[in-house]
Amino acid sequence: MTLHRTFGRALCGAALGAALGAAGIAGAFAATGAPATSGAPTAAASLGPEQLVASSPLRMLTELSAHRSMYARDPAKLDHLVATVLLPDFDTQYAAQLVLGPAWRTATPQQRTQFVSAFYHSLLHNYGAALVDFTANRFKILPYRGSPDATEATVRTTVLRENGEKVPVDFRLHRTPQGWKAWDVVIEGISYVQSFRTDFASEIDQKGLQEVIERLERQNASTTKHAAAGHDGDGKG
Repeated sequence: MTLHRTFGRALCGAALGAALGAAGIAGAFAATGAPATSGAPTAAASLGPEQLVASSPLRMLTELSAHRSMYARDPAKLDHLVATVLLPDFDTQYAAQLVLGPAWRTATPQQRTQFVSAFYHSLLHNYGAALVDFTANRFKILPYRGSPDATEATVRTTVLRENGEKVPVDFRLHRTPQGWKAWDVVIEGISYVQSFRTDFASEIDQKGLQEVIERLERQNASTTKHAAAGHDGDGKG
């Protein structure tokens, strides 16, 4: 469960936050709080893979820098920032389908919908926690050599650890009707999607898909409840 823990999870969130922050801000998060799916192309639709990764830190990091203490105090606002700025450029449904693997094919339509939503909100909380302390000088994009006609792309970057060590972070993207979207992050050779897939496959084998979905939903609800309680406590202090 490498990418779920400590540095791996924080680096994944920080790298994604930097790489996917700027484009597609309008109309990205529905009133229901569900992940954005198909619809009219956003401003991101005209960006190539490297442009999507290269342009994104500006808006996200500007917003975080201007209101960092507010986002640190209020997880709900941070979740909303991630939902509207970051995750619209990550193909959550495609990633969720790959994460479930064979279980996706046997899942009912309702289970698929439930899993995508639960997976999405899990990403929301994980990324937000890592983004608060992220700064632009720790993120560097390497030269991109992909073909303009490609439908799949990998954008290579590095992120600095606190000790100054450079960590390779590769973004895998694919072309969709709404433009290029990321679907995987590979950190030090470890695929984010494959890591989750391995973890969920073992849990599904032991407990079944429905129990995994319900566990994710309970976990998300607990995280939201604790965050709200902490914010209320701050407000009373």
